[in-house]
Formats: sequence, C-alpha cells, structure tokens
Amino acid sequence: MRKLRISLFIILPLLLIALILFLGVSPRVRPINDSAESIAILEVLQVNDMKQWISVRGRKRNNPILLWLHGGPGSPQMPFAHYFDKKLEEDFVVVHWDQRGAGKSNHSNLPAGSMTFEQFLDDGFVVIDHLRDVLQQEKIYLLGHSWGTHLGIHLVNRQPDKFHAYIAVAQVVNHRRAVDIARSWLQDQMKKKNDAKGLAELGRIEDPAKQHSDYRKLAGLVNKYGGNFDISMRHLAWIAFRAPEYTLRDYIRLLNGMNRGGAPLHQGGKIAPYDFSRTIPKLEVPVYFFCGQNDYNTPLQLIQEYYEQLKSPDKKLIIFENSAHTPFFSEPEKFSRELKKVIKN
Repeated sequence: MRKLRISLFIILPLLLIALILFLGVSPRVRPINDSAESIAILEVLQVNDMKQWISVRGRKRNNPILLWLHGGPGSPQMPFAHYFDKKLEEDFVVVHWDQRGAGKSNHSNLPAGSMTFEQFLDDGFVVIDHLRDVLQQEKIYLLGHSWGTHLGIHLVNRQPDKFHAYIAVAQVVNHRRAVDIARSWLQDQMKKKNDAKGLAELGRIEDPAKQHSDYRKLAGLVNKYGGNFDISMRHLAWIAFRAPEYTLRDYIRLLNGMNRGGAPLHQGGKIAPYDFSRTIPKLEVPVYFFCGQNDYNTPLQLIQEYYEQLKSPDKKLIIFENSAHTPFFSEPEKFSRELKKVIKN
C-alpha cells in the first residue's frame, strides 16, 4: 500500500505536468497561410467593464465579416473552430467571441449580476463596432445559434444599418410553445420505447418548465433522445480539447461557464416569457433561417411559422434533414455551402 501511495505521489504530478505541456500555458494562433492577405488574430478586448476574447480568421482580410454568436449562454464556439471552420474561412473573416461568462471570458471575479440581457447587448455592439472599425467594413454578417439568436435578433432589430444580413441557426421563437412541443415529442418517444423511468423523470419536471433548472433537465432529456446535439459530448470534448486557442486554465473556465449556463439572466430562476412572432414581426435586413429537421430544442415547427409571417427585405428557410440543434456539427459541408450562398444573394 505504501509503495502504491509513493507511486501515485510521483505519477499524478507528472501527469499534470504532461497535461500542461500538451495544452500549453498560453494560447496560440493557428496560421492560415503565408499570404499577406490573410488574417489570424486571437485578441483580448476591453468590452465595457471586463476583458473578453475574440478570434478573427480568414484567408483574405477583405472578405466579409461573419460574427458568430454562440449558444448557452456559456457554450462558446471558439474551441471547435479549428475543426469545423476551414471552409468558412475561405469566404469570410470568421469571428468567434467568447461572451462574458463563457470560455476564455469567464473570469473568476465575474459578478453574476453583470450577466443581464442589456449588458450582453451592449457588449455585442462594442465587439461589432470594433470589428467594423479595425477591418474597415461598414457592415457585417451576423450569425446566431440558439441563445445567440435571442441576442442576435435584438442586435439586428435595434441597429439594422450595421448588418448585411442575419443568419439564425436554431432560432428561438416562443419559450412556452417550444417546451410544450418538446414535452409532447418526448412523451411519444418514451412511450414507443416503453421508457417508464424516462416518463417518470419527465413527470417530475414542471410543466411548462418555467424554472431555468427545470428547463435544463428537459433539455437534457431532449438531448438523450436525439433532439438536441448532433454529436456526442465525448466527441465534442475531444475536439475542444485540441483547440490551440485554449489553455488548461481556459478549459476550467469553459466548464464553469457551461455549468452556470444562463441562470443569472433569470430573476429568481424563472425564465421570462417571450414570443418574437409578436414582439419582432419584421426586420430591416435579409434573414436566413438554418434549421435542423430533428430539432426539439428550438422546434422546426415554430421557426417555420415565424418565417412565414416575418416581414423582411429578403428571407430564406434552409432545412438540414439530417440534423437536430447543431447542423454545423452534423452537416458541415452543407452548412458552409449555404452560408456561401448568403454572400451571393
């Protein structure tokens, strides 16, 4: 037993040192090519009251800017960019922003009270104006995913003159109806599989999941039955683990931010109702809805209804038949092709 303790005392520190050496103690910028036209930057900005990180990458720095608003809150896209973004970087200057409380921007001294919706909007405009100024482009393309569509649609609605177009991936529309659709779908799936345990677990979740904690449990069940993420958490973790932009400390920040999620946004833990079909019936920029056929986190049915009634200069609905909530993971080639078409329109 004593020998085992001595061995562990030696092995564990060596493993920790090896992990630190593998991940690095400082973030790295992935080179694109040797051309003077390319851009590859990992930058920390002073965004209002705190420092926040962005990555800016493209084969030609004069290509249109695509700012990606990640989901969560707390689930940054930057750790996956090295694996999925190569095609996008050919046609766009792709910008990933770790929002406050997410990934590299999840600081230990971050006051939870600063995570308000208005603060996220203010942060967004600071980042957008910085990109427009530094890259000398009057307008950008804005892409939001899931929570990022909640943020993105408000940014576009408030200052449309700053955007070429809005790309909504898994657009949130109406919280109450979304959880009702998800619950009904889950009940059908569980009954087909005689999943008594799952039905009991679903029955313990508040209907219609107004509490943030209940909503997260419901989303977990949706994911278990294939209506949320299109790639296993293990596979995603392996991809993220190899991101050069992230260090060991950043991964700790990432996990803490994901565990927190959007809880601070909801007073008393209660999700405020919203219905964009009523509050934002029109947008002054072209809108492209990218939807997974099998998405029951942000159900396709609601997005189709919103698309039909939304007024905008131009709009298009693109359905990914083999995807749920994350078509950029499950159908990356089609995703890149469809985004390229947005520029040509």
